[in-house]
Amino acid sequence: MTQNDGWRLFRGDRTPREVEFPEAPPWRQFAGGAPGTRVRHRPYLIGRTEADVVSAALHLRRPLLVTGHPGTGKSSLAHAVAHELSLGPVLQWPVNSRSVLKDALYGYDAIGRLRETHLRQEHGSPEPDIGTFVRLGPLGTALVPGRRPRVLLVDELDKGDVDLPNDLLTVFEEGEFEIPELSRLPEAQSEVPVLTHDPDGGRVTVHRGVVRCREFPVVVITSNGERDFPPAFLRRCVRLDLPDPDEERLRDIVAAHLGDGALDGVDDLLHAFLNRRAPGELATDQLLNAVFLRKGGVNLNAEGLLDAVLHRLGGSV
Repeated sequence: MTQNDGWRLFRGDRTPREVEFPEAPPWRQFAGGAPGTRVRHRPYLIGRTEADVVSAALHLRRPLLVTGHPGTGKSSLAHAVAHELSLGPVLQWPVNSRSVLKDALYGYDAIGRLRETHLRQEHGSPEPDIGTFVRLGPLGTALVPGRRPRVLLVDELDKGDVDLPNDLLTVFEEGEFEIPELSRLPEAQSEVPVLTHDPDGGRVTVHRGVVRCREFPVVVITSNGERDFPPAFLRRCVRLDLPDPDEERLRDIVAAHLGDGALDGVDDLLHAFLNRRAPGELATDQLLNAVFLRKGGVNLNAEGLLDAVLHRLGGSV
């Protein structure tokens, strides 16, 4: 496709039209099926030194604390490990200022159970199973005993409450947690099937209200360095700082995501990215966006368009 007005899907002329949407970037394609079945194209490039640090964390069964500037591949590392080691879908816990440990372990819908109990009593039916109203969170599901460990991504832990890292310490050290709503049940209800965090609606049986792992999960914790963590927490983690990719690595990343042909005719974009990049100011996926648009025939020389794609990440907007 040549660079002409054909790339302009939206023209701002208030004239209705039907347009043929071009194919989406590989990293923005979705399966359109069951929840959690997004098509993921995640070619991941990592240096030998960084890969060895990941292996050390796996051997030690310790959480991997990954730091680095935005766009260096911190979150994608968890998916790369799960894919390469065939450990199934990644369990994700995106942390924010309202996140608490209990939410990551399990949720109990007490109001829903009460409502369902009243409805069944009105119809003379038996009370509902309490396990129907208990759902394990991403961390809780990661601690379910299995033959092989699951991968848990704790994304942007530094955005959470200052006490959250310390709250995680006991669970990480003991590899178990208790669900009081189940542990208080009579002996006849010592085995309770509960829902997991997996999108397929799977269930696992919890004995006496305790979930205890067999293999410690592969825990990848990301941080943007917005604040420091307690020494006790850092002592229990293996640290990995991902560097900003140099020009050679950037070329390899573009080729891995878009094919070797994507490198033809984009030297100006690569150099513009490198010239504009300061620590934390640009992310690698912004370069991928620019290359994808260029290869799709978009005129990135149009006024303001390159600035919109390669915009700085810090400061006010």
